Amino acid sequence: MANILALIIFFITIFISFSLSYGYDPLDPSGNITITWDFISDNGATVDVKVSIYNLQLFRHVEAPGWRLGWAWKGDEVIWAMWGAEAMEQGNCSRFKGQDKPHCCLKHPLIIDLPPNAPYNHRFFNCCRGGLLSSLTQDITKSAASFQMNYNKPSLDATTASFTMPENFTLAVPGYTCSAPFQVPPTKFTADGHRWQQVLDTWNVTCMYSQYRASPAPKCCVSLSAFYNSTIVPCPVCSCNCKGLPGAHCIDSSSSVLQLPQEESSEVVRCSRHMCPIRIHWHVKQSYKEYWRVKITITNLNLVKNYSQWNIVVLHPNLRSVTQVFSFNYKALPIYGNIRMFWGLEYYNDMLLSGKDGNVQTEMLLHKDTEEFTFREGWTFPRKVSFNGEECVMPSPDNYPSLPNNAHLLTFSSFLLTALYFLLYIIFF
Repeated sequence: MANILALIIFFITIFISFSLSYGYDPLDPSGNITITWDFISDNGATVDVKVSIYNLQLFRHVEAPGWRLGWAWKGDEVIWAMWGAEAMEQGNCSRFKGQDKPHCCLKHPLIIDLPPNAPYNHRFFNCCRGGLLSSLTQDITKSAASFQMNYNKPSLDATTASFTMPENFTLAVPGYTCSAPFQVPPTKFTADGHRWQQVLDTWNVTCMYSQYRASPAPKCCVSLSAFYNSTIVPCPVCSCNCKGLPGAHCIDSSSSVLQLPQEESSEVVRCSRHMCPIRIHWHVKQSYKEYWRVKITITNLNLVKNYSQWNIVVLHPNLRSVTQVFSFNYKALPIYGNIRMFWGLEYYNDMLLSGKDGNVQTEMLLHKDTEEFTFREGWTFPRKVSFNGEECVMPSPDNYPSLPNNAHLLTFSSFLLTALYFLLYIIFF
């Protein structure tokens, strides 16, 4: 019996570890970042490769400071030249004599993207965005990055026709874990659309995201209100942290931003009950005969960070019937029909700034589905909200704004008044 119990605990541990490491997201089950390593040409002692990074996620993007691709060489390889990216450090290249030194001699190189103003002779296709990768939904043309490099083969393979892949790939983006390289069919390409060629060999590395690995604490919360109830339901207490606990850096609204803590911290927020850097407010604003209107406000309470290319994903049954969104882009996700992704308009509100002006907002008009629409039991509020792919903390359904108690009496009184008018009409006419 003890052996069986130990076996069960072992498998549960393995399952939990797998879930936390690979972070399966039911809203984007196929989402990942894929690194493709194409061997373009074999030059004898050296080899030319093209490395591509594809963000294949529907709503999760890579923001500043961007990706930093790392790996470990298996032998004594060194990078001689690179286009479209650069190694952060050259390393010790003293074993090479003369003026021409390799680009990087490190065993564990760390590669970064070039900035947008990089010289043209250093550029490569899909390069030079500072490491930023858009999601597939927001801008598929900016969801990939590429660079080319020339490096020498390891000593043992210098005279063979086989290729040796590096190992232990990393992206240096919080939350991502990368697999071991695996071989796939060679990449094919065409210059004119008629004749197709292929590279010598292709290997892929798959990097999966886990919210738990990125941060054990949530990063956003949701508050609610409605026109038919004066109560504003705030974010739950300690949604993201609790004031006074270790690691909770906050500044009161009456304090100056110049009083930021001296120690390095990725987050310093305005002190609040919830201690979240992002608050999303959903307000049921108005009801018409065939439509209803919602206002969404996203507030940045992080005092040291601006959010570029931000997005939110909302799950609500009536989002199938969105008629108009006034200040955001929006698109249905292909997984389910009642999920919409919203993001800012370029050069207007696609940057969520910090400080007193750190908010963006929109209103949207939705058509009422007569078979299911109701103001009762919190139906008009979202079931799930995420910001930049991070699931937000929702209030308890028991606390949702409810219809006033006299709403039923008002409806009944209207019926009695109509009946009374009808009765008087019969009597006197």
